[in-house]
Amino acid sequence: MPADARSADRVSNYNKFWEQKSANDNESHRANRLDQYTEVVNGYYDGATELYEYGWAESFHFCRFYKGEGFLQALARHEHYLASMMHLKPGMRVLDVGCGVGGPAREISRFSDATIVGLNNNDFQIGRATNKTRKAGLSDKVSFVKGDFMKLSKQFGENSFDAVYAIEATCHAPNFEGIYGEIFKVLKPGGVFGVYEWCMTDEWDPTNPKHKEIAHGIEVGDGIPEMRNLTAARNALKSVGFEIEHEEDLADRGDVVPWYYPLEGDIWKAQTVWDMFTCWRTSKMGIFVTQNAVWALEKVGVVPKGTHSVGESLIVAANALVAGGKTKLFTPMALWISRKARR
Repeated sequence: MPADARSADRVSNYNKFWEQKSANDNESHRANRLDQYTEVVNGYYDGATELYEYGWAESFHFCRFYKGEGFLQALARHEHYLASMMHLKPGMRVLDVGCGVGGPAREISRFSDATIVGLNNNDFQIGRATNKTRKAGLSDKVSFVKGDFMKLSKQFGENSFDAVYAIEATCHAPNFEGIYGEIFKVLKPGGVFGVYEWCMTDEWDPTNPKHKEIAHGIEVGDGIPEMRNLTAARNALKSVGFEIEHEEDLADRGDVVPWYYPLEGDIWKAQTVWDMFTCWRTSKMGIFVTQNAVWALEKVGVVPKGTHSVGESLIVAANALVAGGKTKLFTPMALWISRKARR
């Protein structure tokens, strides 16, 4: 997919949606981001997608780690766990809400033999997802469509899918009730919804300046209009009609190897030799090399103007995510398995 599939204006305008200092980011800024959430998210991913692929492979999400477990193996296991908790199986038609470049959709289709439809509102990512899926020989099982996840029922019709999942994607929605409500509509009666949600934990206090600084860093660094807490997600699921069958914050399992370790930039924490390179990418030297390379590519027009700036936002995000993980104020893997009642 050529670079001009992305909008240079969107990328360069991305950081204008936030005030640099969290103390100056107020209600009007938040309201503007929520109103223009598609521009916020598309501007972010137009600039961040190739950086994500470079630093994080084709599955843009976090996961738990066991000692000695390779990075890619852990990512796949996290996807398998969601599919198994949802009881996905052959013959099911499944919607992936916010599918990125299709890494989880391909892996979950291989694991479950279900047919996956990936939804994305970003043309650049859809192009990359489609090409990668064709090369993987999975085009008969995995497909991708452009659409707004706040308008699922209009695009697909009600009662269209046996199951729906979202992996660290619905946090980009302007509100939980709207996105969960649309997912509820497109599910068939008895259908299941599984989600790994990004949430601030219930210990998070938005009036605490340090807490607000962590949430602000996550928002600006990850294209999220507004961070919300676990209670907000749980209440939203119930309010739109879902019956919650399982709820767990997987980040609270007390793992010896924390979910955020690849962001710390410490190669000695790598669980395999190859993963030392993954950790190096987030080290000071790795960041210096990457950002200077992106700056040069931007100057010659290989990547859109503003990509370097989005890269700087990713650095802010990494620091905020690690801080949120260490203080247990943030989780990227609040798991809910919910069901739409049978008629």
